[in-house]
Amino acid sequence: MVAGWDVDRAATTLLDAETARVDLEAITDEWTDLDLATAYAVQDEVLRRKLASGETLIGVKLGLTSLAKQRRMNVDSPLTGWLTDAMVIPTGVAVPQSELIHPRAEPEIAFVLGRPLAGPGITAATAMEAVDRVYGGLEIIDSRYRDFRFTLPDVVADNASSARFVLGSVGVSPEGLDLELEAVLLEVDGAIVDSATGAAVQGHPAEALALAANDLGRRGLRLEAGWVILTGGMTDAVHVRPGSTVAAHFTNLGSVTVAGG
Repeated sequence: MVAGWDVDRAATTLLDAETARVDLEAITDEWTDLDLATAYAVQDEVLRRKLASGETLIGVKLGLTSLAKQRRMNVDSPLTGWLTDAMVIPTGVAVPQSELIHPRAEPEIAFVLGRPLAGPGITAATAMEAVDRVYGGLEIIDSRYRDFRFTLPDVVADNASSARFVLGSVGVSPEGLDLELEAVLLEVDGAIVDSATGAAVQGHPAEALALAANDLGRRGLRLEAGWVILTGGMTDAVHVRPGSTVAAHFTNLGSVTVAGG
């Protein structure tokens, strides 16, 4: 460990940056031997402090589940992070620009679990058996790192660039849905800027759900009934600027819209 850096300092640094809306250089610029296990310990310490302050744990998010996102961000594997109730944007409420640094939006397929799911050994098929409803959503990511420049341990410590998310108003039963082919059109201020299908997310969003269950299982944790699972961005993320409107239009999961605030 580099002198002066530990889990406590990293957690404090990231929380202070989030509160003050000040972006940082990557932690690994100084803490050069930060590894993934320690980065997840930082992530868990940040969560512990948020729960102690009154937030409630409501789910898990996956990050960098598409190969395109991995290549653009120069990382080589997906990751998981935590969701709390403070991250929820109710339908019709704008992105709180005054609370964020440089927010971006990406469309996602989200699951709400009907029963717990514990790895390891979870497959996509067994993962889907735990899903109660499927939603379309927009995740608002907001890295605490300058220009979204980070290594994999950096972004893990930063809770996968978590910030806010909004789900569609109607959940759909997973039965009969072909989520590999579920398409989305991403729209900014009325213009379509990107499109994708569920296949962009680890080949199928259920693979991302299984990955989350297995990742937590290796850490002695599980996904709980009622939790929201954000399976990862289907397209690249777009800037959410003040006065703008971002919308995601899904084939079977409806449309989700958020104003830039």
